[in-house]
Amino acid sequence: MNAIASSPPRRPNSEAILHMSGIEKRFPGVHALKQVEFRLFAGEIHTLMGQNGAGKSTLIKVLTGVHPAEAGEIVFDGQTVKLDSPEAAESVGIRTVYQEVNLCPNLSVAENIYIGRFVRKAGKIDWATLNRNAQALLATLSLDLDVTRALDTYPIAIQQMVAIARALSVDAKVLILDEPTSSLDEDEVQKLFALLRQLRSRGMAILFVTHFLEQTYAISDRITVLRNGEREGEYLAAELPRLSLIHKMVGREIDLEHLNKPQWAETEPGATFIAAQGVSHRGSMQALDLDIRAGEVLGLGGLLGSGRTETARLLFGVDKCESGALSVSGHETRFSSPRDAIRHGIGYCPEDRKNEGIIADLSVRENIILALQARRGLFHYLPRKRQDAIAAQYIQHLGIKTPNAEQPIGLLSGGNQQKALLARWLATDPKMLILDEPTRGIDVAAKLEIMDQVLALCRKGLAILFISSEMSEVVRVSNRIAVLRDRRKVGELPAGQTDEHAVFHMIAGGEQ
Repeated sequence: MNAIASSPPRRPNSEAILHMSGIEKRFPGVHALKQVEFRLFAGEIHTLMGQNGAGKSTLIKVLTGVHPAEAGEIVFDGQTVKLDSPEAAESVGIRTVYQEVNLCPNLSVAENIYIGRFVRKAGKIDWATLNRNAQALLATLSLDLDVTRALDTYPIAIQQMVAIARALSVDAKVLILDEPTSSLDEDEVQKLFALLRQLRSRGMAILFVTHFLEQTYAISDRITVLRNGEREGEYLAAELPRLSLIHKMVGREIDLEHLNKPQWAETEPGATFIAAQGVSHRGSMQALDLDIRAGEVLGLGGLLGSGRTETARLLFGVDKCESGALSVSGHETRFSSPRDAIRHGIGYCPEDRKNEGIIADLSVRENIILALQARRGLFHYLPRKRQDAIAAQYIQHLGIKTPNAEQPIGLLSGGNQQKALLARWLATDPKMLILDEPTRGIDVAAKLEIMDQVLALCRKGLAILFISSEMSEVVRVSNRIAVLRDRRKVGELPAGQTDEHAVFHMIAGGEQ
């Protein structure tokens, strides 16, 4: 499994700036890394690929000192190093930007970039120099921001770019980017890639982790594939066909025709389950008309900031409707909180899985039964035997990879966390599911599994609101597409009679 397909692109007589060999890491019930070898050279962009649970995040955490390796050797810049803490990794020149933005939202942009390294003058923080330096650094990413504003006043995509700027603000030799594009639109991805190519030309070694095949081939010099905690191989990107990459990741043949063809349920939708007329929330969503029927997938098409997540929050009662009318199964109602939406049979898998979805310290079982217990109320405790049965049912049904139901959910891969969130709502026997980026950060095989499950439920009469930044995915699974622009609905497109171009044309304001 550890054979190298071909020699990596490198300068004559150059040595790998990073060489990890024989890396072992275990967690309770999980052998996460098994004798893994990994090499990274200066002046290259090297992408780490694999299914959810393959060991990618664990390998990165070993490299960054979050989880010290139990065995193996790490040679960095010609010296054997012991990376037993994040500080140890940073001290040798390794910097990381994780998938979930891990900054201080209440601090300013400039403070987040230079926190712990503030410029001082006469014993006090030199705010003028600090802000000026931050502005200049962001300019290298083609960002013109008010660096004195709090970070949380900017959208997730901008926060992600600030996290990258922080990583670049020190003299790093290795830059690790763990799913950095998951919250970026196409233009922002291209800006990031232009920056990465510039850094590569200066000799920086870049380790890139993504699930997007297009991005992998757009930016990578080499690819290392992990599978089931082992290294499957190391390859030149230019010499590895996409179909071969997918097969190596999953260890079996994948029907790409199935992945690319329309998958929306061809059954006739039923009665309208939820209807919104002129609903709005000041500052987040303009007056919106929307209806979702039983047995259909309604996709939301729009660019970042168009109002997709804001629509989901309105329909689930996270944000209160300040105007308009909302009806469920023909009866007018008003949601004062998510609890009201849950009582009406609505479930919501949010975009921000880490902060708004899972409770990392609780077990898989506890996370799965959470919504059902909330609906029953504090004084109607769900018996433990019933909890165990529900958790076991959905772990098996959705193929959640976990040693047991008592494993803390925070230790699972992103894809398996997403499946557990889906199980949470399925356990409530919902009438409607709101899925906001349900396949973000999930590998090809897991995407197929999740969407097949969702569409099977749809065919049984479940109403689904589907949101994805991958427009091809929205087109592929939706019965109808409601197109949003500037936080308002600008039109609808039917399934089977549209494509990505038609959606983007409507977004741009073109005639249909």
